[in-house]
Amino acid sequence: MANEDKKDFNAMLNDSKDMPKFQTITDEKSIEKYGGDRMYFAPPVDYDKIMRLVPFGKLLTVGEIRDYFAKKNGADFTEPITAGIFISIAAWASYQRNEDKTPYWRTLKANGELNAKYPGGIAAHKEMLEKEGHTIVQKGRKNIRYYVKDYEKALFSIDAGTR
Repeated sequence: MANEDKKDFNAMLNDSKDMPKFQTITDEKSIEKYGGDRMYFAPPVDYDKIMRLVPFGKLLTVGEIRDYFAKKNGADFTEPITAGIFISIAAWASYQRNEDKTPYWRTLKANGELNAKYPGGIAAHKEMLEKEGHTIVQKGRKNIRYYVKDYEKALFSIDAGTR
């Protein structure tokens, strides 16, 4: 996101934008890709609520949050673009607060990849994860990306955390 220092991410976090809502998609490729036509949109604050549940040393992926919302709300899938945006908003909102922090660094992209869009970029994300005992590995030569090694072993169960 651009101009993070000029934005009020906590206001964005609490703006529901008429969500939650559902949309029926008609694009055959998307229906095939996502396994159905019923798409769910969760408001930004819902992502923050789930991200807050993840305890020290545990991890979560954006995909798992999306799957949880779809299942919980009777949809085939949760819209992926807004999911990524809203997770970034939750991260930046936490960064702007002096207290009541959301442990956003515990939420990873697909396959355990670190998120360059979090405050401080990859370097800060890597540092926070290493403080919790995770090992970060670099992959690629030209398009370098960073991942949590064996992230699957540290995955948090959202269902167990919401009971």
